[in-house]
Amino acid sequence: MSSIYLCGFMGCGKSHIGRMLARAMKREFTDLDRVIVEREGMSIPDIFAQYGEPHFRSLEAKYIRELSDGYVIATGGGALINDSTAEFARQSGLSVYINTSFENCYERIKNDTNRPLVVNNTKEQLRELYETRSAIYRRNSTCMVNGNARDMLVRDEIKKLAEYFEKNGKI
Repeated sequence: MSSIYLCGFMGCGKSHIGRMLARAMKREFTDLDRVIVEREGMSIPDIFAQYGEPHFRSLEAKYIRELSDGYVIATGGGALINDSTAEFARQSGLSVYINTSFENCYERIKNDTNRPLVVNNTKEQLRELYETRSAIYRRNSTCMVNGNARDMLVRDEIKKLAEYFEKNGKI
């Protein structure tokens, strides 16, 4: 069974929708950021501070390759901006971009001190990052869903897509 990789900007709902989707599909859910924190024994802000963002992105690439056996995976907001990592996700499963508006994402993340990019950037800088990444998520995903819809609708849409792709041998 192939994994389902959920991608999108910080705060788009990857973890929340991912948990709901995993329950609905009777699969195991995992959050890539949590895997990194557990296996590295450091918080994400500490990894950024001590080793920098490029090192963190290499950890995302490393651990995403270990999670390709039927999981529902909430990738980090930057995991699938790496073309090689995104290609791996598309080849080993279904990569779904949860396209949520910047304003909705920002409302969810604006006070989150566990997100180095939020702490170190203004709202305008985050909007620019959102715009840049949005194009990359579209390019690097198998499909896209409307993340502004109600949670259950987003979950059900992804479930239908996964069932379609599995039924037709595309994943």
